[in-house]
Amino acid sequence: MPDQPAAIVLATLNAKYIHASLGLRYLLVNMARHGGDDLRARSVLREFTIARQPQQIVDELLALNPAIVGFGVYIWNVTQTTEVLRLLKAVRPDVKVVLGGPEVSHEVEEQAIVRLADHVITGWGDVSFPKLCRALLHGPAPLMKVIAGVQPPLDEIVLPYAEYSDDDLAHRLLYVEASRGCPFKCEFCLSSLDRTAWAFDLDAFLAEMEALYRRGARHFKFVDRTFNLKVEASVRILQFFLDRMSEDLFVHFEVVPDQLPERLKAMIVRFPEGVLQFEVGIQSFNVDVQQRISRRQDNDKTEANLRWLVGESPAHLHADLIFGLPGETLQSFAEGFDRLYALGPHEIQLGILKRLRGTPIARHTVESGMVYDPAPPYTVRQTGAVDAATMQRFTRLARYWDLVANSGRFGQTLPLLLQGPSAFAAFLAFADWLWQRFAETAHLTPEQLVDALFDYLVTERQRDADVVRRSLLADYLASGARARPLSLRAVLPPQAAPVPRAVRVRAERQARHATAEMPIAAEALR
Repeated sequence: MPDQPAAIVLATLNAKYIHASLGLRYLLVNMARHGGDDLRARSVLREFTIARQPQQIVDELLALNPAIVGFGVYIWNVTQTTEVLRLLKAVRPDVKVVLGGPEVSHEVEEQAIVRLADHVITGWGDVSFPKLCRALLHGPAPLMKVIAGVQPPLDEIVLPYAEYSDDDLAHRLLYVEASRGCPFKCEFCLSSLDRTAWAFDLDAFLAEMEALYRRGARHFKFVDRTFNLKVEASVRILQFFLDRMSEDLFVHFEVVPDQLPERLKAMIVRFPEGVLQFEVGIQSFNVDVQQRISRRQDNDKTEANLRWLVGESPAHLHADLIFGLPGETLQSFAEGFDRLYALGPHEIQLGILKRLRGTPIARHTVESGMVYDPAPPYTVRQTGAVDAATMQRFTRLARYWDLVANSGRFGQTLPLLLQGPSAFAAFLAFADWLWQRFAETAHLTPEQLVDALFDYLVTERQRDADVVRRSLLADYLASGARARPLSLRAVLPPQAAPVPRAVRVRAERQARHATAEMPIAAEALR
């Protein structure tokens, strides 16, 4: 037992170590406000990963001898957090457990984790969590188990960026936000419940970014849903980073695809390559589907903006599509994919619809025949337009797409594979063939993929073997791999030349910041 026990422990289970919880750091720094005593000095932050054994997590938490443990609960960690809570309560039922986060802000009455907890804060927790902790420590104890979080003006929230440690700056993604909320109403997204978007004071925010930069931070991942919503703020933020340009600077933004005014373009083109990454949520080009899910998107403007970003800007472009939306068929999705692929984004993330708790997408369940997995992450299993077998087929395709296309390992070979009237149809055929050959979508080595691509292109697609081999050889040498795939052994040099450091660092940087398929949010315990 520690000499100075922590009264309050803020904890969460991240998907990976590289992720650092912005939401918990908001709570930690705001423990010093909104009341008479300073609870910040009596609070500690502990982050784990979902790969850790629940008993190990419980042992570490209880070693701090806490009076209160607050858990940030998300769609990707709710299963593991439930088990941690079950073990913790079995040993120390006197410890007060408070839950918060998107996963427990809606449909709370039906969740096992909620039944195990003492209190739940739904929505924003920046003010409500410290207030609840004060009541639990000093009284009077709250009578209600489920507490609706209070949304304060943003200027009453202390910014959390000083809570990033030097170790965080050196080894982890730094999540930052210049605004919260979203004015759009896309029904698959929790942000559709927001009334609007709220911006933090830009001077105060940039002062915090300056402090991070002076401490050595060079990788900034903005979690704002609509970075380019207000061009004045967007231009100022970009100018801030342009004034601090360095070889290792990397900045990620999520942008609205059909809003790219000339002032923003003029700022974007001033950056060197490898610094800016834009995540662009296309989701669907199907107008009927867009209308059905309340998504406002000008497809023509979107296409023109993507064409400009790819052809005339230095930004790395990561575009998202979602399969399984109400009314979307495999054919209509294929048409949207082909339209997007023709624009040439650097990555296309193929997601599958998930029914996040509280989202309006639930209103289509009966009418559109939506069937979801009852367990997290609540992935759609079939719809009225897509049967279960087709959904499984697409799931395999998405995994293979990551391995072959988004990995960046097959830049010269991928165009050979996707030649034809439909890039989507071409890759679907390859995915079906890969599944028949390997019967798995994981644990495939780059060498296995090289040999599979060679066999498929030569035997199934009747491509010239020498052309395919030259393409695969160039890709394999550029990747820096050192093994010797069977199809290339006759042409590989005795020792492949190493990839230049600048090229390798840039590839590693893009891979490090590739958007994971999880709703990273700043609203832990809100």
